[in-house]
Amino acid sequence: MKLRLLILFVFALLLVGNTYASTNDSIKKDTGSGWTFHFQMTSIYQYHGYFHAPYSGHNSLQDTIEQDMSITSTFFIGRRLWKYAAVYVNPEISGGKGFSGTTGIAGFPNGEIYRVGNPTPTPYFARAYFQQSFALPGSKDIFTADDKNQANQFLPDKRITLSIGKFSLGDFYDDNEYSHDPRTQFMNWVLMDNGAWDYPANTRGYTYAFVAQVITPEWFLTLSDALEPVYANGPDLDWNYSKTFGLTLETGWKYKIKERDGGFSVLLYLNQNRAGNYENAIADYNAGNLNALHIDSLSAYNGNKKYGVGVNWNHPIGKYMGVFMRAGWNDGKTGTWAFTEVDQTFTPGISFSGAMWHRKKDNFGAALIFNGLSKEHRDFEEAGGYQFIIGDGQLPHYSAEEIFETYYQTVLFEHLFLALDYQYIQNPGYNADRGPVNVGSIRVHIEF
Repeated sequence: MKLRLLILFVFALLLVGNTYASTNDSIKKDTGSGWTFHFQMTSIYQYHGYFHAPYSGHNSLQDTIEQDMSITSTFFIGRRLWKYAAVYVNPEISGGKGFSGTTGIAGFPNGEIYRVGNPTPTPYFARAYFQQSFALPGSKDIFTADDKNQANQFLPDKRITLSIGKFSLGDFYDDNEYSHDPRTQFMNWVLMDNGAWDYPANTRGYTYAFVAQVITPEWFLTLSDALEPVYANGPDLDWNYSKTFGLTLETGWKYKIKERDGGFSVLLYLNQNRAGNYENAIADYNAGNLNALHIDSLSAYNGNKKYGVGVNWNHPIGKYMGVFMRAGWNDGKTGTWAFTEVDQTFTPGISFSGAMWHRKKDNFGAALIFNGLSKEHRDFEEAGGYQFIIGDGQLPHYSAEEIFETYYQTVLFEHLFLALDYQYIQNPGYNADRGPVNVGSIRVHIEF
């Protein structure tokens, strides 16, 4: 019934869009066939050696040599429909695995791998959504060039844009000029998106959602309602959206200092799902329930909520260099349900364009990551609790997870890029008794 209602809602949007079009509108100015086709393939090889680890638990990073590889391949297909409207579909194939089944480090070093753990390349639809924009008063049409999930068309510079379907919320939120794409920039999860934002997603990072955006040349506002997974890190999404949901709001501004355009945004979120409460789990365990410390698959709709805030900033310094920063916090009282186990984060960094040394398509970056846990979360880990990312069986010496990442990406041929990446991870899984871990990576990326 809920799926039928969703289909009817999409059909109603299509009718609205069709009625909105007229013979004298901007569709007359649009050029080309209206189709957009793009492709990407990314493979990341990673290695870490032996490191100090006096003990290990259910979700510990393996302390011996590991070598793992991931691969993703995506087709970006889109079709312009009528005035300000388009539909996009992204078939995708991914395979490979992360270190230790993608566990042991909250700031995991490969943004192209999730917790699927299946080395066999598997096809699926990553995205399939409809998008319609509406002009705001005083707007003027500007040409938007063909790009991934963007048909070439004229769009109003002041507009409301509605998107509905399947996609990643990271497509619409927490964007950063220098740190958002693990296929061409930093590889760490927490440099890809704000680690304290437990954004709604299935195992592969996608969800069904409705997103409304107000976009102007100076500022933007984005609001969405998305489905949560049935259980933590699960492949299936929960259609009981009156009981589980993920609400996200972000607003941001563009500014200019000495003719350099910078950006700043603030993100707020509220999730309701089946995640267990840390303090309740510890109390139940102490009362004799030996399974209480595993809170990834509760069956009851207990109404627990998690809320948080994040800030995002980027600014160019001179012609060839830019600086950026993210910071985030959540209440840290309930289990992580979709992204990673981070309750506080701070990530400053710097990025350079290769044009400085006459390699304009090359880029280089360096960043620091500081991740932390709430007191409730620390107590849960110390009691032997675990979820789907970290859990060493004990945590007698908690310390912030500290990571340094640097990379250099160069273009070998047109459309073919090679990157070398190094990450130094201190206190993996917030455990001062384990590590440090040195991770080396090689990334090959093709796009056109």
